[in-house]
Amino acid sequence: MTADIHTYEPRLGHGLPHDPFNAIVGPRPIGWISTQSATGALNLAPYSFFTAFNYVPPIVGFASIGAKDTLRNIEATGEFVWNLATHDLADAMNQSCAAVPPEVSEFELAGLTPLASEKVRPPRVAESPVTFECRSTQIVQLQGIDGEKVPTWLVLGEVVAVHIAKALLKDGVYDTAGAGHILRGGGPADYFTVGPEQLFRMHRPA
Repeated sequence: MTADIHTYEPRLGHGLPHDPFNAIVGPRPIGWISTQSATGALNLAPYSFFTAFNYVPPIVGFASIGAKDTLRNIEATGEFVWNLATHDLADAMNQSCAAVPPEVSEFELAGLTPLASEKVRPPRVAESPVTFECRSTQIVQLQGIDGEKVPTWLVLGEVVAVHIAKALLKDGVYDTAGAGHILRGGGPADYFTVGPEQLFRMHRPA
């Protein structure tokens, strides 16, 4: 049986053409995060390690692998916005991945429109159908089992305002299947989308 299983210790390497970890833990929601520096410069970047962590209060978080502009801006201002990346916005989201100096706005680079938020200073992506305005609650530098710090920071934030396109509310219920969410998969370039064909329902046991 074990002859049919590929086993490895991550610290010793995976022995494969591409690290499978990201592909196994996926597909993952995209943390498309907009921030603003203390001097007003705008930043927009996607993060593939993103999820929700709590209902009440609603808390979302993402991991910054490396101390990037997004992390520095949140450290300086305590605020950020999550913007839903959809299939229609995939190319623009990808453009916002570009490694550019802090003074270059990814909004302009990707042809997107900054829209003023209501509770925080960073703008929303006007073209995105769902956005969360957030205030940072914790920034935690990760560490390994040896206690050594690694250059990755978990940024958590409480959602203080939610904006949803009314077209995505069907009888008051958010239409995940119809929204066109895109998610990050494994490999160097794999993405997935969510549609009605993937939808199935299971109710919790009584």
